[in-house]
Amino acid sequence: MRTQVVIIGSGPSGLLLGQLLHNAGIDTIILEQKSKDYVLGRIRAGVLEQGAVALIEEAGAGVRMRHEGLVHDGIEIEFGGERHRIDFKALTGKTVTVYGQTEVTHDLMDVREACGAPTVYEALDVSIHDVESNHPKVRWTKSGQPYEIECDFVAGCDGFHGVSRQTFPADKLHTFERVYPFGWLGVLVDKPPVSDELIYVNHERGFALCSMRSTTRSRYYLQCRLDEHVEEWSDDRFWEELLLRLDSQVAARLQTGPSIEKSIAPLRSFVAEPMRRGRLFLAGDAAHIVPPTGAKGLNLAASDIAYLSRALIGFYKSSSTAGLDSYSQTALARIWKAERFSWWMTQALHTFPESSGFDRKIQKAELEYLFNSRAAQTALAENYVGLPY
Repeated sequence: MRTQVVIIGSGPSGLLLGQLLHNAGIDTIILEQKSKDYVLGRIRAGVLEQGAVALIEEAGAGVRMRHEGLVHDGIEIEFGGERHRIDFKALTGKTVTVYGQTEVTHDLMDVREACGAPTVYEALDVSIHDVESNHPKVRWTKSGQPYEIECDFVAGCDGFHGVSRQTFPADKLHTFERVYPFGWLGVLVDKPPVSDELIYVNHERGFALCSMRSTTRSRYYLQCRLDEHVEEWSDDRFWEELLLRLDSQVAARLQTGPSIEKSIAPLRSFVAEPMRRGRLFLAGDAAHIVPPTGAKGLNLAASDIAYLSRALIGFYKSSSTAGLDSYSQTALARIWKAERFSWWMTQALHTFPESSGFDRKIQKAELEYLFNSRAAQTALAENYVGLPY
């Protein structure tokens, strides 16, 4: 078997890359370790920058997003029992769109199936070979049967634990990481959101976030200890704790109910450099992780795919290697800016167990400065709606 580009991973980044390349007449195959139902069952965030929205539209997967996505002009940040609004549209002229990552994945799967491009689900024991040559190979097994395909390029879109980054020799890969001393306990509930926009809460009991997936489905988060387990958190306990962290007006609007999903996610910042080895390119979570505070995970994956798809299209259309040669450097420049912003949001809004009195005073001063400075609000807004690419 042979194709032009093998894409490992059928999350949003792999599917988006596959569709952009297909639209440009480039042959691809996507290999996914899990089943289609498993991929669609993963609950992820869904705040999209305008750049990500434009790419999804370019891929031909934006019809449902246009009808069901919720356009937000800003966010609110609560501190000291008071809420302060950051008006993205007034400060930058841009907005964000709330549309669940699961829905993005579903839409991209649908357009790929409609065009007949191949995806192999439950592809096990995937391995990548000869990436330093002009003819890499990828091997896998399916239902006990071995397969091998030759290609021009391999795109590793298989997440933090995938095989693609592990293909890099240890002495050729540099990693940078910070693990935060807390997690997010998230609950999904079929109740209307408490607000038309996201509310971020800095509270002495810990961070909280009021978010949504639609006008009838809400997502709430609480900062929790890393050693806690979901089983320790009944729905009643979750709602009681959330109410303690919200101001009285928001608390009065909160509609509670039985959770339809509940999970604890640890927070980490992680970057791997470089994002290229020969003809293997990393994208998305395979190369970087951000804490969810700045809503950058899916959006960073989208910017990686913008750079990588343009580079590959340039290679096939004009035999230019310029985009491929600069891919890692170009992507990493934007990644580190998003890492900085996500780190800053996490530092500003969470309660750190090791914080001294000095640290807490600095956090208070940081937020007070933000609420009283248009320049500071503009900097937050520019980063939240997404830097250009």
